[in-house]
Amino acid sequence: MHQHHRALGLAPLSTAVSPVTGSAIDIAKAAPVDPVTLVRPHAAARAARFFVEKFPGRSMYAVKANPSPALLQILWDNGVTHYDVASIAEVRLVAATLPGATLCFMHPVKAEEAIAEAYHGFGVRVFSLDSLDELDKIVRATGAADDLTLCVRLRVSSEHAKYSLASKFGVLPHESKALLFAARQAADALGICFHVGSQAMSPQAYADAMERVRAAIVEAAVTVDVIDVGGGFPSVYPGMEPPPLERYFDTIARAFESLPISYSAELWAEPGRALCAEYGSLVVRVEKRRGNELYINDGAYGALFDAAHIGWRFPVTLLREPESTVRAHPFSFYGPTCDDLDHMAGPFLLPADVKAGDHLEIGMLGAYGSAMRTQFNGFGSARTVVVEDEPMASLYAPVEPVTASNVVTL
Repeated sequence: MHQHHRALGLAPLSTAVSPVTGSAIDIAKAAPVDPVTLVRPHAAARAARFFVEKFPGRSMYAVKANPSPALLQILWDNGVTHYDVASIAEVRLVAATLPGATLCFMHPVKAEEAIAEAYHGFGVRVFSLDSLDELDKIVRATGAADDLTLCVRLRVSSEHAKYSLASKFGVLPHESKALLFAARQAADALGICFHVGSQAMSPQAYADAMERVRAAIVEAAVTVDVIDVGGGFPSVYPGMEPPPLERYFDTIARAFESLPISYSAELWAEPGRALCAEYGSLVVRVEKRRGNELYINDGAYGALFDAAHIGWRFPVTLLREPESTVRAHPFSFYGPTCDDLDHMAGPFLLPADVKAGDHLEIGMLGAYGSAMRTQFNGFGSARTVVVEDEPMASLYAPVEPVTASNVVTL
């Protein structure tokens, strides 16, 4: 996921937050001209509590998925104390937002200056790596510190994931022995981490990766103190309905218990999408209809990057009262810019009578939606509204009704 358009790679462009309102349909009734981002603090809080209470180890939020300070605070308030940061800008942001948080610098390739600032300036003690060169950088930048937790990232398969992360990072099997041995000498605590790819659709992804971990430990004959299963925990999208998250957790717990590791070893995970996808959605307006194509006022250079570039199908609904009773029809979207690449193939299922002037809600955009926005061609959402209704899809059972009194103030 690239964030080239943002000076620090951090704060979403939607910064003006309106008071709590009722629901997406209430927003549509006001007929907004520009896109409106909807956020649901209760959904993020529910997801955080689910992971904190049910994952059989420590859950640390992958900040890159959505670096909104408001979201970071919600996760913290609901028990998430550790944060996976991938840049020095994310280190600075989380440290400023949550001074008590524990930061883990889990990008395997870092600038030496970033390592030094993170260690000496912000107290970061956990770093990932996938090469001897990176290990040398960490040792130099920290002054050969004796309080480091070093997590060696193994390359594992992404065959069960909708978005592969198998080619860029991770030490290969024939190289892992030497790196694990060297890291063990430099580390106070040695970890092994991996990433099965984004939106893993089967718990088997983690079982397979854990077998790779087992082989690496046996070959290197080192004592391992941390097993970090990374991210990949899924959310619900059209055509991508995963098994219950408890099945993932059970699979991971069984594999962890069978590993030849220290009796006091810790189990970590880095959920990103699963913690924040349900937090956000977007209300857009249809500006034109051309057959099965709808021209809307957000797109590939806005919150719909994934819909355009990797074919993600987000849930959509027509915000009209009374509701349309016309049968559903597949549509594709064009965004507002002048670029032909600003196209979302879908298909997105909407009532066949959708027309210019209608408002749509596009759901499950809390993960990577706000984080990927640009202001290319002068388009972009500047308004965020807190709503009380439920997200369009959920892996988490609803909790008590949300009221203005128990919503975290943004």
